[in-house]
Amino acid sequence: MPPSSGSAPGAPEIDDVVSTDALLVAVARGDESAFAQVYDAVSPAVFGTCLAVLRDRDHAAEVTQEVMVEVWRTAVRFDPERGSARAWAVTLAHRRSIDRVRSVQAQRNRDQRVLDEQGERPFDVVAEEVEESMDRARVRHCLGGLTATQHEAVVLAYYGGQTYREVAEQLAAPLATVKTRIRDGLIRLRDCLGVAA
Repeated sequence: MPPSSGSAPGAPEIDDVVSTDALLVAVARGDESAFAQVYDAVSPAVFGTCLAVLRDRDHAAEVTQEVMVEVWRTAVRFDPERGSARAWAVTLAHRRSIDRVRSVQAQRNRDQRVLDEQGERPFDVVAEEVEESMDRARVRHCLGGLTATQHEAVVLAYYGGQTYREVAEQLAAPLATVKTRIRDGLIRLRDCLGVAA
């Protein structure tokens, strides 16, 4: 039976699926040009999955980039016998999107607990000022440990109150690059400050 006669509208052709699967096998061997083709073939479906779960275009774009990096790094785990490259990438996208939702919710829960505890404790102005002063010194020390590009992006975003897009425009850098710099910088800050993830 010809592939086009039974295909649903918008569904990938059988030859496209086979070639994307073959390309992903080549990616597992380190073929960068094959990865560029896999990226073009599966990233729209990955983005669509992320957007459906996260309901935020910026978060979905960010998670899409993370998924595509994961596709590159873990291509050796792809088994064409168990499903198509597209299905594999979409599964990774769904899992990572769910993880992001859970992470955001966990952060909200932690923030709420902190707010609840602050409401229950008596306020000690002197102790609070000393603690804030020590925290500022630790943060300054840890900011000094970032690369220059990470430092600049983090300071603009968190101390300047700018959005990722505004930071990208100010630094004349791609949005995805800025997001990566900020994320990596925050991870290094978290590790330096000893904050639990």
